[in-house]
Amino acid sequence: MANNQFFRSVTSAQRRDACLIDFSRDLRILPGMAVVLCTGVEQGLLTTRKMMLERAGHMVVVATTPPAIIKACQRNTFHVAVVGQEENPEKKKRVFALIRRHCPSTKILEVYPIEVGRTLKDADDWLALPKQEPTELIERVATLLRPQPFGTNPTVMAEPRRATDKADA
Repeated sequence: MANNQFFRSVTSAQRRDACLIDFSRDLRILPGMAVVLCTGVEQGLLTTRKMMLERAGHMVVVATTPPAIIKACQRNTFHVAVVGQEENPEKKKRVFALIRRHCPSTKILEVYPIEVGRTLKDADDWLALPKQEPTELIERVATLLRPQPFGTNPTVMAEPRRATDKADA
């Protein structure tokens, strides 16, 4: 029922919104490239993120409403989704749930204001804003693209083994 209330809060003009770019299903993705979904409510930030990621060689789809996110997930296979600012934490959680439901293999990077803190505890990575380094977004996406050994977190480096540690035999 909560989803119905969420969709009712979206205007009819917003329901007609679609993702800004659809890619051909036969599009060849080269190593190091990703198809990235960017979500959020701040149009200026979305435009900047899209431009930065495209300059880094990625293909970017921007979707700002729940129907547009669903449509984007139906039309594309995303490697990474960048979940940006939303009007409130509950809407951000709903966007996260939509992406998990419709694009289950997509890695999710939450971008959040440093003064607010993380909202999505189950995201694959987080990026606090403002950051001094504008390339941090590109680096985080690249990290999420790297294959990770099962059960490891890409943002936490493993401690080196000490000489006294012994491997289980």
